[in-house]
Amino acid sequence: MNPELHAVVEQEVGRLGYELVDLRFTGPRNRPVLDVRIDTLDGAGVRVGDCERVSRALSERLDAAPAVGGARYVLEVSSPGVERPLRNAAEWRRFIGRRATVKSARFGSVGGHVEVEIVAVEGTGGDVRIRVRDAKAVEFELALAEIERARLAVHWNH
Repeated sequence: MNPELHAVVEQEVGRLGYELVDLRFTGPRNRPVLDVRIDTLDGAGVRVGDCERVSRALSERLDAAPAVGGARYVLEVSSPGVERPLRNAAEWRRFIGRRATVKSARFGSVGGHVEVEIVAVEGTGGDVRIRVRDAKAVEFELALAEIERARLAVHWNH
């Protein structure tokens, strides 16, 4: 991802009062999609009007920005979804008490994935430790650095 483009999108999304969760180009080369995932800062959830507002503002800003270089693209703005990724300490702290699916080499015996409840986040900088509870109510810690991928877990009630 072009760092200038990322900076422009992150600045504009932040200026509007949202958090940039993910930014990537997808789709075919002849019609790339700039996929922007946003979240609300207050945890209220993203609504269609939020996406429209961010999309309009980004369209204006990106059309005028050299970071995109006049390239043709389709802009899509959406929520991060119910299985929101967790990448940094602030995101883990925000979702204490929720369940997450975590991939780590420590869980090799179960395909590297375990569902846990987020109990606490401790430390700063490069020494962030995530305290979690597994399905058997056993608590343990993971270094943020050893987590390959994590997402909020969703359970649908039937």
